[in-house]
Amino acid sequence: MPSPQQARAQASAITSGKTVPEAAAAPTSQLRELFDGPRLSPGQRRIAQYLIEHITEAAFLSITDLADRVGVSQPSVTRFAAAVGFSGYPALREKLQSIALRALAGGPSAADEDRSNELQAAVDAEIQNLENLRRDFADPDRVIWLGRELSQSTPLTVLGLRISVSLAEFFAYAARRIHPDVRLVTRGGSVAYDALLQSREAGGTWVLAFAMPRHAQETLTAIRVARGAGLRVALITDLALGPLADEADVTFTTGTGSRLVFDSYAAPGVMSAALLQAMTDADPERTQARLEDYEQVAEQHQFFLKD
Repeated sequence: MPSPQQARAQASAITSGKTVPEAAAAPTSQLRELFDGPRLSPGQRRIAQYLIEHITEAAFLSITDLADRVGVSQPSVTRFAAAVGFSGYPALREKLQSIALRALAGGPSAADEDRSNELQAAVDAEIQNLENLRRDFADPDRVIWLGRELSQSTPLTVLGLRISVSLAEFFAYAARRIHPDVRLVTRGGSVAYDALLQSREAGGTWVLAFAMPRHAQETLTAIRVARGAGLRVALITDLALGPLADEADVTFTTGTGSRLVFDSYAAPGVMSAALLQAMTDADPERTQARLEDYEQVAEQHQFFLKD
């Protein structure tokens, strides 16, 4: 009997086809719309979260009182106001007060909607990211093509620095089940340079790079080093424009969850799994042989518990 991975490799091949799904926009509060666009630092998200949870009170606080309530400095509040598109805290407070007054005038139901569970709001945002990715997958040809390219690159280098390490590790761990030589780079500087240059010298043609916010300068440098060495770069990131995307040969843009203090990565995770699926489809005989060999070793050495 095939293992779950073998069965999925056999049954889940990606096929071309263009089906555009209908996406219903989830209702969001004015505050969440206000704070959702800009890329906020973890400290700024704390301010945003406090304002969302306490809008009818926080909208009338002075900058000093708001900073004390959140546990940040007054300059941090000023920088937050600028980050969300206002000239300063007074302009932001005026906007907050108009939202708060409408919430109060609308009664408890309106206020409750604006102050709904932030964990649920975070899930709603990730659902929207997945809906956007689903629309992108309506035409899977780019994913199929890149899966074939990555499958043929030996070695295949996977790069992820700082916060992006976890995504790179997941992809490399799974890719090693179906690819003979996957090299993981999770440290920047000269260590990354050495690994990238050695990969090219060994015959590699592609690097798959992950770049999640906050985007690291060393990731940009590593991508430039890879390109300079003759490697092509596929990038999974949250921004379609900017220096990282400009340097990459191909970019897949996926939204990240930014409702909570630290990002969540539902859509980049699914994007990674889709590319892994495309790699298995690109060379099904090699995939099957490698998965069978791995299952034999896993059984022999009892890698896994019997569920």
